[in-house]
Amino acid sequence: MGKELLLSALKGEQTERAPWVPFVGCHGGFLIDKDAETYLKSADLIVQGVEKAIELYQPDGIPVNFDLSMEAEILGCELQWAKENPPAVVNHVLESKTLDDLRGKNMKSLRILETLKAVEKLQKKKHDVAFYGLLTGPFTLALHLKGTDIFMEMFDSKEKVHELLQFCTEIGMQVADLFIDAGCDVISMVDPMTSQISPEAFREFVSPYAGAFFKHVRDRQALSSFFVCGHAQKNVEAMCETGPDNISVDENIPLDFVKTTCRKYGVSFGGNLQLTVVLLMGSENDVRRNTIECLDIGGTTGFILAPGCDLPYSVPVKNMQLVTQIVHDTYQQEVSRELLKSKEDVQLKINLSDYGNADKVIIDVITLDSESCAPCQYMVEAVRAVAPHFADLLIWREHRIKERESVEFMMGLMVKNIPTICIDGQIRFVSTIPSRDELIRAIQERINEKFSLKLQERRGQLVLLADDKEESQVIWDRMQQAVRELGSMVELVRITDREKIQSYNVAGTPAVVAVDEKVKSVGRVPSVEVIKEWLKSLA
Repeated sequence: MGKELLLSALKGEQTERAPWVPFVGCHGGFLIDKDAETYLKSADLIVQGVEKAIELYQPDGIPVNFDLSMEAEILGCELQWAKENPPAVVNHVLESKTLDDLRGKNMKSLRILETLKAVEKLQKKKHDVAFYGLLTGPFTLALHLKGTDIFMEMFDSKEKVHELLQFCTEIGMQVADLFIDAGCDVISMVDPMTSQISPEAFREFVSPYAGAFFKHVRDRQALSSFFVCGHAQKNVEAMCETGPDNISVDENIPLDFVKTTCRKYGVSFGGNLQLTVVLLMGSENDVRRNTIECLDIGGTTGFILAPGCDLPYSVPVKNMQLVTQIVHDTYQQEVSRELLKSKEDVQLKINLSDYGNADKVIIDVITLDSESCAPCQYMVEAVRAVAPHFADLLIWREHRIKERESVEFMMGLMVKNIPTICIDGQIRFVSTIPSRDELIRAIQERINEKFSLKLQERRGQLVLLADDKEESQVIWDRMQQAVRELGSMVELVRITDREKIQSYNVAGTPAVVAVDEKVKSVGRVPSVEVIKEWLKSLA
């Protein structure tokens, strides 16, 4: 029932219940007590991890692997490994080589080869589960190969970008063929970086290549899924237009919106259990609530319940098993609804109302985890690259929402989507990687604003008190002249209201009073030079 249920839903058909697909990547290593690097490099360990996940979570479908750096590694990019995350791309091969240098690479090698071996071994076990073959989408692979310079070249060198995307699409087709030949039931193109561009840019730089890819998969008589994470709501319709069988999204996009849009195009949809605040760190009630919400919105026609991205390495097994119970047991669904009626949703909040008042500008990058999330990685890289430009005027830090303190911080800043860049507590870039110039400009604006505020705080006042405006005009003119000649920031104030003058307790008028309320003159007209000295003491 599991595999057929999943394939029926993927085709947009009505099913007895919503199928369940836990996106197990390096979490499979956690289940068999292996670190991510050891696990992802071994076909035998991948098989063990996937089979353990099948045993514990009773899925209808499951990815054999979830690793968006496999193609980039074969093509020459260097990786940085972590114990609890898939590897991250740390250098971009096209910075030192040409595209022609990359042609002809054997994609059936390194970790792709290990994944293919794992697929073949799992298929021989005759599990009633649909196996997903996940590969890196053209736009994200292009980012891995080229780096964030591609965003500028999308304006300045469009032909080069299209040539690169065509190459990346051909790589994707090669990998898809390998997965299909090995026995994968579903080919999922994972292209998270497409969430960083506008619908217009998507249709120009993604749609032609995604469309060609999904046609290729269809011609191979396989089913396909277009998987994107991040704040990609603006591009969901364009994604549907490329012709996948299914679209899968994360918690950044409302599931009811995805449902409405996908149904208009006859595309099935999947999502969007909250990855960190619920599955990783949530209580039992959090898990119940989120699962029921997704099931109720998704329904039983063309909907697949899944987390928003690959599972964190150490996501609690009990939380995942609770999702499994609710999915498979209608009684558990009713129990969950009853339990939730009497429970209030507890929000984690901290007071950040005074945030950003430090002398230095503070850049906060709120991410899922830059070591495991490609959009997060490139947003962090963008900040890291410009930080030296501002020397000691700037402090920056990453807040990974896999950690509870970071979730509280995110809520305190009222950040709704990740990744996001905040400057002195103000949200500036949401799910969009700024160019170097855009980021420098935004930071410089804040530095200028802060410097101006500091000057205003520090600058003094020189107050002229006079009953008669005509009598005080000579003094006022000299005060203005002194300010002009000195270029002083001291504020000049003229007060003629008798009650206000009396509050200064001066013996007579006209009088000039400094901001520290020391009387500088009474009953006389000071010279410009004398006024200049007063101004210097206040600056």
